[in-house]
Amino acid sequence: MTTAERSRYTARKLAALDQRQMADAPPRRRARWVRRGAGWLLTLLALATVWFALVAPDRLDELGARAFVRLPLELVVLAALALVLPARAWRVVAVVVGVLLAVVSVFKVADMGFFEVLDRPFDPVIDWSYLDSAVGVVDASAGRAAAVAVSVVAGVLALALLCLTPWALLRLGRLVRGHPRPSKVGIGVATVAFTVLALLGTQTAYQLPVASTDTSQYVWGEVAAVPRGLADQREFARAARSDPLRGVPAHQLFNALRGKDVLLVFVESYGRVAVQDSTIAPGVEAVLDTQTSRLAAKGFGARSAFLTSPTFGAGSWLAHATTQSGLWVDNQQRYDVLVTSPRLTLSDLFHEAGWRTVSDVPANTHDWPQGAFYGYDQEYDSRNVGYRGPKFGYPTMPDQYTLDAFRRLELAQQDRRPVFGEIDLISSHASWSTLPRMIPWSQVGDGSAFAGMPEQSPPKSVTWQDAAHVQQAYAKSIRYSLTALYSWVRKYGTDKSVLVVLGDHQPATIVSGTDAGHDVPVSIVAHDPRVLRRIDGWGWQPGLHPSPTAPVWRMDSFRDRFVKAYGP
Repeated sequence: MTTAERSRYTARKLAALDQRQMADAPPRRRARWVRRGAGWLLTLLALATVWFALVAPDRLDELGARAFVRLPLELVVLAALALVLPARAWRVVAVVVGVLLAVVSVFKVADMGFFEVLDRPFDPVIDWSYLDSAVGVVDASAGRAAAVAVSVVAGVLALALLCLTPWALLRLGRLVRGHPRPSKVGIGVATVAFTVLALLGTQTAYQLPVASTDTSQYVWGEVAAVPRGLADQREFARAARSDPLRGVPAHQLFNALRGKDVLLVFVESYGRVAVQDSTIAPGVEAVLDTQTSRLAAKGFGARSAFLTSPTFGAGSWLAHATTQSGLWVDNQQRYDVLVTSPRLTLSDLFHEAGWRTVSDVPANTHDWPQGAFYGYDQEYDSRNVGYRGPKFGYPTMPDQYTLDAFRRLELAQQDRRPVFGEIDLISSHASWSTLPRMIPWSQVGDGSAFAGMPEQSPPKSVTWQDAAHVQQAYAKSIRYSLTALYSWVRKYGTDKSVLVVLGDHQPATIVSGTDAGHDVPVSIVAHDPRVLRRIDGWGWQPGLHPSPTAPVWRMDSFRDRFVKAYGP
């Protein structure tokens, strides 16, 4: 091959190579841009994850875009540590702090749920038992599949946060370490901005400080709560062991109620909002006023006021324990201490005084170990009252059946002792979407007459489409429970009937609203006027409907005042 031929061959080869390179250039550039874009997206995801953990509020009503327009001091400090620490030390710090921030995120999400239902934040020391209760409510209301799905999703999200947050800190740390000069400038500017915003007291639309130290305060508050909780447990245990009523002779207990059947009736979620709210109260007030008149026609009188419950939105057993024991049982830790203590309950005291003591808790679908603490002679639940009708979501049976079964199994018996009974009416339990209707008492039977009613209720998606629909359903459930109770008193009550009727707690925030308080209505109903005269000094108002000016007591004060009023 001549020199000219070699030159032409080389030129053609180079030209072909250039053509191939030009053809390959756009795909390479596209791949490079895709990788760069994906990298920025991952960085933004990392920043969003850390930002959420640092500045997210703990209440759903504050969870808006403006709540995140804040400058967290912790992020500035972490950026500075990423810049100055050796690589290995920074990786350790990033993993440890990442796990901590993941836990903070989980707790904040739990806080949102607790504020929506219980109007208080989640307590990581004592509130884990509520998780099992919440799953149980979902199981009873929406089925086992929904309960399993909720549990799995919650577990996956928590695990994802525990993995994602440390990764996010490590990625942001690499970005800071890889660009030291602009990072130093950014840290300096952020430090000055934080100082100025803190001094000015600048706030967001939710009254949150723009210069945020929320996470540091949150972690410190959770850590400080541990010794306080332990100290509270010890103090409460001492109070539970020291009972002023222990040693009172049996013949001095409830002298003014001798021969009477005394029923302590809890109406689920029956709170102040049911009798003093512009959208909910009118229908409930009408029921109370009507029933007051109808009871009076049968010779019954009533006195009413308010009690402040230790719980809100859920945790009925805490209110029951507070009323019965005379101790303020506002969390599961106190409850667990109480039920292993020698504290006397109203049921204990009535038992000592000669009454037959009975509980009827239709929500129970399995054995109730804590029932031993109350010392009942007989415990009824969903399994042993002969019910053959349908379930109504969480409620295992309608209140009308619960009351009729109690009469049949206890009050209608011949040659019996007077009865003290706690009866729980649960038709007004959330989610208020599947409600029964009143039927003639003669048709209650084994409950089969209620068949078909659940299917006639609107779907839960309709009930829960907005707060207004939920409030209407709640009001309807309370009207049903009160109508069933007082219709039963009119039909089967005697001159020996005495009832203490009260709510256990306010309904959830979606019904009650935020900061609604913990007050619940309470009424004493009796046929014998001497029973009501014994509490004239209490200042309670006549009738079943307490006005806004009615007296308000703490629920834990009821036991001792009741015992004193009806003692010698």
